[in-house]
Amino acid sequence: MTIDNNKVTPVVKPRRSKYGFLAVGVIVVISAAAWGIHHFLIAPHQITPPKELVWHNDLQIDLVHPDVLIESQSLSQLPKDLLAIPFLRNTLTEDLVFYYQNNADRLGITGSLRRIIFEHELTLRDNLLEMLLDQPANIALWHDQRGRLDHYMAVFKLSGLARLLEPLAKVAADDTQLERMDFAPFKIGNDTISVYQLQYHGSKPLFFASHGDNLLLFSDIAMLYDQQSPSQDSTQTASALLSGTPLWSQSFGLKARDGSGDEKATAADKIPHRISVSANYLGFGYQRFVPAFAGVRFEMQPQGWASYIALNGSSTAENASFDFRPVWKSMPMGASFCLALPVSQSVPEYLLQRVAAISEQTEVVSKTDTQPLAISGNSGLCWYPDSHLYTPLVVSSLENSAGAEIDGKLGVLFDTTIRAKEREPVEIVSRAIPQGTVWQREVSSRYGQYPVSDSSAPQRLLGSNFFRVSLARHGQTVLFSLDDKLVDKALKTLDKNFPPIADVLPADAIVPLYMAPDALSGLFKQEAFASLPKNQEPIFYNAAQTLLLPKLTALAGQQPYALVLPANIEVKEDWQWLPLKWQGL
Repeated sequence: MTIDNNKVTPVVKPRRSKYGFLAVGVIVVISAAAWGIHHFLIAPHQITPPKELVWHNDLQIDLVHPDVLIESQSLSQLPKDLLAIPFLRNTLTEDLVFYYQNNADRLGITGSLRRIIFEHELTLRDNLLEMLLDQPANIALWHDQRGRLDHYMAVFKLSGLARLLEPLAKVAADDTQLERMDFAPFKIGNDTISVYQLQYHGSKPLFFASHGDNLLLFSDIAMLYDQQSPSQDSTQTASALLSGTPLWSQSFGLKARDGSGDEKATAADKIPHRISVSANYLGFGYQRFVPAFAGVRFEMQPQGWASYIALNGSSTAENASFDFRPVWKSMPMGASFCLALPVSQSVPEYLLQRVAAISEQTEVVSKTDTQPLAISGNSGLCWYPDSHLYTPLVVSSLENSAGAEIDGKLGVLFDTTIRAKEREPVEIVSRAIPQGTVWQREVSSRYGQYPVSDSSAPQRLLGSNFFRVSLARHGQTVLFSLDDKLVDKALKTLDKNFPPIADVLPADAIVPLYMAPDALSGLFKQEAFASLPKNQEPIFYNAAQTLLLPKLTALAGQQPYALVLPANIEVKEDWQWLPLKWQGL
């Protein structure tokens, strides 16, 4: 940051979050699919969010609604308690605990505090950080433009330890690593709150402020600024957090984890740990297409860890059915990981409106259309070990029976959205099948699974590899993938020439997620080492061989699981949380 005329100008720099390690691992799989769809399906015509949704701070993040919220009675116990889950204990082992006990940022902050205590002869204990990590804390994380959880705020309940921070504030004016920020202070009642910066590892900053028994830590001073001036929205949020208001829990439709604010709360209501993840993060910008999905959460209860999914009642009127069986009957057997969710029926027509706005294909949205292009409301994605993380198979169902008019719209939509920068676009190849149509286009990409020599028109493509992107309609079922082989296999499944995933799932159960650890391990192994050529990345390659392979081997030994929702679901409000049952197969 720079200081000019007593004003602080924050400079936003990418940095790793000290608390990002506590995010849920399944996000990796979902984000990989979002990456593929973003780059090859919707990115050419990306939609700018409405201005009113942009939060007023220099990082453009909503401090009231985080992407991930971690609520814990003791952060130092969380890694160990996560290993109480048999699946994680058998795959991550005690290495998870050891890693975070020796995390570089944690050691750096501890070293800086010890130096300050020693040089200024403060009457503080060397294990000040460990004492803080043993206190109740709420940690909120937001993703940056690259999708990484790099921005965070943390509120610690000091429970009588607030006096330990007073000596640090007194030496801030005379220390090289600790300083009081020249930031316009904000007030809580009649109290003026100061913001301090602790530098560790040479130039890494950690900002903090305290009030009463509450300590607020955050990753970037830009969170509190809007166009080089203090942000009123951000300072009001920070003041509320320091006053003990559970803003973040409320944003997830939850009561405070410790039962605060609830007169009827008992000791049994206090949950040691709770991790909530919003659909805004899991959807990677495409949450508008799955408005019924609000988020997921995992919490430790006296009987063990429990899982929940949140649905939005105001967005499910048009998608009232949670019958995912048509999805599972269309997906070929052998998947690594599958997810099924209600999606907005209006997505195809919305995309067609976009097509009409940016092209000459205005006839596809004629007001005289007798068959609007709408889907039934349930769609699914599956990743396969013989494909890639960025080439999932997508399955949806049309609301109405299809004909020439619907096929015409699908063809135009495919032609307009499936493109890349080429010497000359490759023509779409379409073919009729007994119950529908298949559309394919070759699109060059450095990640493509085919060499350009296999292309039907290599002279038109840029780069050395390409995808054979495929869209198919089989009856009322629509299939899509960057991997044409997955679409072909799904067509065989619909023709009953290949077994579906439905054959291994519990009959008549509402299953939104399926996971086969053995196949998932193979997919992770393939993708990890494909990105680490031994001759180009020998250090990381050897590290993956030593550290990653044992974990993937342990993962492969786990049984398959299906997540099952309660029967007779009725969603009547936003952020309605439903329990999930992990059923072994």
